[in-house]
Amino acid sequence: MDAEDLRRAITRIAHEIVEHNQGLAGCVLIGLQTGGVPLSGRLAEALKQIEGVDVPIGTLDVAFYRDDIGLRPVLPEAVTDIPFELTGKAVVLVDDVLFTGRTVRAALDALNDYGRPRSVQLAVMIDRGHRELPIRPDYVGKNLPTRRDEMVDVTADGVDVGTMEKRAAQR
Repeated sequence: MDAEDLRRAITRIAHEIVEHNQGLAGCVLIGLQTGGVPLSGRLAEALKQIEGVDVPIGTLDVAFYRDDIGLRPVLPEAVTDIPFELTGKAVVLVDDVLFTGRTVRAALDALNDYGRPRSVQLAVMIDRGHRELPIRPDYVGKNLPTRRDEMVDVTADGVDVGTMEKRAAQR
């Protein structure tokens, strides 16, 4: 996907969110740190163009809710900022890549600390498969089958797929 493909996918997802929720009343966007944060901003811009409504945006860091804590680095710049009440809202979690589903599971646990939403929906730019949990996105930019050893990187310029290389053991 190039930058234009990404723009079209964001616009399509925005239209789907409006249609699914019969408007944007009570909808909020929460970008998952770190990849979902820029996408949630772009999605909010697209929603404003479509409906003329500013949708509240928050950010959520799920590092301490993960079941693999300690295996991934905790990033000091990745913070949670939810400046609005979640109770009774339709929350759209936004992330760049859906892989095993474990980040989304952690996000669902984390949301409980901030209220009880009316519903939680999931918007992802890339669904690459390989799910380990029964989690399915409501809105998908592109289904992109990958091997487990491939990396998927979503930027403003598009989507890149590459192969992970194992580092030689240090002696």
